[in-house]
Amino acid sequence: MSRRTPRPQRPQRARQAQQAQQAQQAQQAQQGRRGRPAADAPCPCGLSAPYGECCGRFHSGQSAAPTAEALMRSRFSAFAVEDAAYLLRSWHPETRPPRVDFDAGQRWRRLEILATTGGTAFHTTGTVTFRAHYTFRGEPGELREHSRFERYEGAWVYVDGVVEGDGGAGQGS
Repeated sequence: MSRRTPRPQRPQRARQAQQAQQAQQAQQAQQGRRGRPAADAPCPCGLSAPYGECCGRFHSGQSAAPTAEALMRSRFSAFAVEDAAYLLRSWHPETRPPRVDFDAGQRWRRLEILATTGGTAFHTTGTVTFRAHYTFRGEPGELREHSRFERYEGAWVYVDGVVEGDGGAGQGS
């Protein structure tokens, strides 16, 4: 058997490969560390519509959440796919943190909406009480929160929330 040495890459090919890799990394950073699901994948928020027709259209900026509950669902999905840009965009500027940190050991699994008040097209404020199920380093847990929402410049935004019970997640939704 003869041993062949690999032919060196041409500079143009190497440059193209590097540019493609940089573009892919930029896209992943924009979409979140885990990346957005495919448009036809189930939406993390739990509704029956596929991601692209459900929360994905809000994450991409294609449309705005029409109700406080829809915003809550889209924010849960954004935590699930680690879309920090969307979380910050949908957070009221007076309460918005400088950044959103995700814990590598935490996976958001399921959302239950327990109660809503206001938050429709006819309101300027609303609340959503929810239970978010997660696993943290393989152990199941849940976060129960009563969240407040307001219209800001015509769009629903998350203001703040009160975590009920132990919760353990420590991040606003």
